[in-house]
Amino acid sequence: MLSWFQVFELLREQLWYRPYAGVYIKLIVMLGKCKQPEKAFELFQAMIDEGCVLDCESYTALLSAYGRSGLLDRAFSLLEEMKSTPGCQPDIQTYSILIKSCLHVFSFDKVQILLSDMASLGIKPNTVTYNTLIDAYGKAKRFSEMESTLLEMLADQDCQPDVWTMNSTLRAFGNLGQIETMERCYDKFQTSGIQPNVQTFNILLDSYGKARDFTKMSAVMEYMQKYHFSWTIVTYNIVIDAFGKAGDLKQMEYLFRLMRSERIKPSCVTLCSLVRAYAHADKPEKIGGVLRFVDNSDVTLDTVFFNCLVDAYMRLGCLDEMKEVLEIMKQKGCKPDFITYRTMIKAYSSKGMHSHVKELRELLTTVKRPPFERNKPDF
Repeated sequence: MLSWFQVFELLREQLWYRPYAGVYIKLIVMLGKCKQPEKAFELFQAMIDEGCVLDCESYTALLSAYGRSGLLDRAFSLLEEMKSTPGCQPDIQTYSILIKSCLHVFSFDKVQILLSDMASLGIKPNTVTYNTLIDAYGKAKRFSEMESTLLEMLADQDCQPDVWTMNSTLRAFGNLGQIETMERCYDKFQTSGIQPNVQTFNILLDSYGKARDFTKMSAVMEYMQKYHFSWTIVTYNIVIDAFGKAGDLKQMEYLFRLMRSERIKPSCVTLCSLVRAYAHADKPEKIGGVLRFVDNSDVTLDTVFFNCLVDAYMRLGCLDEMKEVLEIMKQKGCKPDFITYRTMIKAYSSKGMHSHVKELRELLTTVKRPPFERNKPDF
């Protein structure tokens, strides 16, 4: 089957073809989302070669492609080129996109440079810009910057907070365990006329779950059902995981059955929560039930799930079942990784099974060690 890019190339070969900048821009944006910045640049050059008039939108599309792939130096270089090109001056969308790219890789110093640059050019942040900053500062636990940005937004008559502002603020305080502050913010946002959405309730559920406040968590669940907020897979994953960690297997299993009755397909996240809960409750037979469910479903499994399974069997001392996981992975087309082998080595080492350890150490050399990564905000 031909890809959309191949189709476009075929169209360009037709005698009746006439270049249209709007099509190029859309394709450049798509290539950026697919993290193919070099192809995006080729199309940008093709626009120039075919006589399309470049403007801020076309430059911003290419800048976005660079930003999504972490090529910040090239993105900043393109920004400078825009400033010196007539009719292509960067606007708030250009800056918002580049700010988000910088925040994604924790380049907070570059963000300050961009904000200063905007101020010098008379470009004011909009609601999207403020929300991006508030969300990123909150997830990175830079609360002084988050609060100052929120206050700046509230003082700006042209920018009104919205539900995304509320959600970012609630998530930040909820993750920090500042439940009372989170609740006060929720009340203030509602008083100002901002109505919650499903994501808002997911944030509240997650925060109460982490705080082990199941009374408030249940109240949120009841509120959602009473006012017909449809639960998403994220909602179910949050509550299933919370009750599983609390050892309330009865409620966890009820929610899992409810999820399936609502025809919401469980994910690997759901299954990992079940497996971890059963391991902590010392119920290996229940993990077998999860595997039987997997065999009779079309859930796409990944290495993370199998690593969770290996870890569970290690904790339970079920080394035969742990070894069988490798065979299941092979059947499902999943390759063991560094974590898989390390966990198994730890299990066999604790039992003095040196021959197994030696064999696994050899296999360990065939896989890549995971790079050290900081916990990135999940934008």
